[in-house]
Amino acid sequence: MHGVKITQRRFNSLEEISDIKHTFILRQPELPVNLYSKDKALEILAPSHEEGIKSLGYSLDDVSVAEQVHGDQVHIVDASKGLESPISSVDGLITFQKKILLGIYVADCCAVYIADKNSRAVALVHSGKKGSQLGIVKKVLLLMNANGVDSSDLVVQLSPCIRPPAYEVDFASWIRRDCLECGVPADSIHDTLECTSQNLEKYYSYRSEKGKTGRMLAIIGIEGE
Repeated sequence: MHGVKITQRRFNSLEEISDIKHTFILRQPELPVNLYSKDKALEILAPSHEEGIKSLGYSLDDVSVAEQVHGDQVHIVDASKGLESPISSVDGLITFQKKILLGIYVADCCAVYIADKNSRAVALVHSGKKGSQLGIVKKVLLLMNANGVDSSDLVVQLSPCIRPPAYEVDFASWIRRDCLECGVPADSIHDTLECTSQNLEKYYSYRSEKGKTGRMLAIIGIEGE
């Protein structure tokens, strides 16, 4: 596994929070993933994704990923499921536990990172057009509130995603609106404003590549002793 070259990025908004580990694993240009099969594309990308997880000091067994069905169901993760065992029928993940990584795959949809400034909880949400219409991010925020984490203590980071004019709706703006309505401070909502379809050197784009593409992997967790 050593020697696998990967491209990934970190977000300053999350780097500033003590004990929060995260990454966004980008396009791996040298890997041929112009396939209709998501599963086959992920199989090809697996070594790079594993290396990104290892760069945070974790293993595949420490990661829980959502099945991602473009819905609004949310799951609270109390124990790691492993990267190869997606949590069925959900698009949002929350954990209040340390040493658990949450994972979401995207290729135009937005990976919404949510972290408590006091490192008590993190969440990761797959929110494209459908999920944003259903208000999945709002549902995650309200569930975090119900478990004792106030919105005023949260930082939200939107990943690069598809945007107008490349896409017919600006669902990133819907996500931001829902965050504001739930009480997240405006200066705690961060967005790169990057469009995935406009930079195929860095990102996979389901629309631009007509479904024959790979996936970026978003990861977040709370570091534990």
